[in-house]
Amino acid sequence: MLTLTLESEPRAVEVGFTADAFCVTLEDGRTLSVPLAWFPRLLNATAEQLADYELSARGIHWGALDEDISVEGLLAGRGDRTRRRNPVV
Repeated sequence: MLTLTLESEPRAVEVGFTADAFCVTLEDGRTLSVPLAWFPRLLNATAEQLADYELSARGIHWGALDEDISVEGLLAGRGDRTRRRNPVV
């Protein structure tokens, strides 16, 4: 009998910021560094707002900023997916 096991995405265990980057340490030891410009809500947030996050099995959540970032999305190189389109005139 063949048994398949599904590997889950690595979990975020730590979050940090530099002047222009968002850094996430994963439970497997990798560290991802992503430009803050990819996430305008984070780019424009105060230090206190940035520090107020929650880690979950799927990613990182900032309640006050209404921002959710998945580890899967970071690994895929995706930035903010809520960019607004230019209105049709």
